[in-house]
Amino acid sequence: MSEQRAAIVATALRLIAAHGWRDVTLRAIATEAAVPFAELYAIFPTKAAIVGAFLAEIDRQVLAGVEAVPDPDETVRDRLFDTMMRRYDALRPHRDTIAALAEGLARDPLAALALRPALMRSMAVVLEASGLTAEGFVGALRQKSLAALHASVLRTWLHDDSADLGKTMVALDSRLKGLEGWAQRLDRFGKSIPRRRRRQSPEPPAAEAEPTGT
Repeated sequence: MSEQRAAIVATALRLIAAHGWRDVTLRAIATEAAVPFAELYAIFPTKAAIVGAFLAEIDRQVLAGVEAVPDPDETVRDRLFDTMMRRYDALRPHRDTIAALAEGLARDPLAALALRPALMRSMAVVLEASGLTAEGFVGALRQKSLAALHASVLRTWLHDDSADLGKTMVALDSRLKGLEGWAQRLDRFGKSIPRRRRRQSPEPPAAEAEPTGT
């Protein structure tokens, strides 16, 4: 992220934390960041675009902690737990902004809808970093399931003032246990799709025998 983009994002996060989502305008962000409004608008045409850039930076920090070679003794659940906790650690300095966003977006469904692709991209990053594909039909369902889990755990994280985020870890572990059985059933369903398609494919018509010459 360029220095100017980083300054705009940092300014927006600070203003949202102080004044809430709805009371912060793009023009106020431009004024506070000392950037001409036209220039800011060319980079970030909406507040959602600024928050999307912030989430992309969090994704980068999460991916920076991924080991080149995964520990063979770790389960997928272990890796999901570690990756999600790295995400909550990266978000920690911005807890006030996240709280203001959660409250503001709950009352602004259009903005929440605009941010959904960025959230799904972040969930895809967590899945891929944990060794699970986020592509295809099964990947899309995984992203939605992980987004629902994240929304649930985030409520605990917002009020977790412990030094080690112990309450967040307990909540995340509990939700992942519940998700694990469902994910296994989803994997079996995904693997069964090609077999079902093969069974349903009609048999090709038999070629007519060519008349033999005499």
